[in-house]
Amino acid sequence: MNKMNCDISAVLFDEYKIQTRIHELGLEISNSYRGSIPVLIGILKGGFIFLADLARSITIPIEVDFLAISSYGSNTSSSGVVKIRKDIDIDISGRDVIVIEDIVDTGLSLAYIKDYLWQHKPASLKTCVLLDKPDAHKTDVTFDYIGFSIKNEFVVGYGLDYAEKYRNLPFIGILKEELYR
Repeated sequence: MNKMNCDISAVLFDEYKIQTRIHELGLEISNSYRGSIPVLIGILKGGFIFLADLARSITIPIEVDFLAISSYGSNTSSSGVVKIRKDIDIDISGRDVIVIEDIVDTGLSLAYIKDYLWQHKPASLKTCVLLDKPDAHKTDVTFDYIGFSIKNEFVVGYGLDYAEKYRNLPFIGILKEELYR
């Protein structure tokens, strides 16, 4: 057993459950966008693993780009101040766009991202989130595709980190509180 596994108090979703749900999301997106070539915009860093697996589950042509933001710093909750660290490279004007996000806590970052991307005049803008924490929302936020809803707990793995660690865990688990308090 590796050291990281010892830092987890509980596994919420194992590899099989995550991959099963992502496959379902991929088929749903494929059916919704037949006849279109949507642009998937992955939100870095946490969303890169989810985006990679989701893209492989989509059965229609797609394009992929990335947007890097920061709103956490080294904290365990969003500061509410969003900064763009890497902008998109693809011209999305007149295109169908799907924002791929790993987790939504307050909803403030996703609201900022959606407002920012609407300024680029896409034909449509939808959101696909792997994890939603409805009890943590500070703004009214909705999603078009959602993997799982979770309680307001601090989770890591499958791209999600604490201080840049734990992203490479193949599951999503709750980090032991004594490690970040």
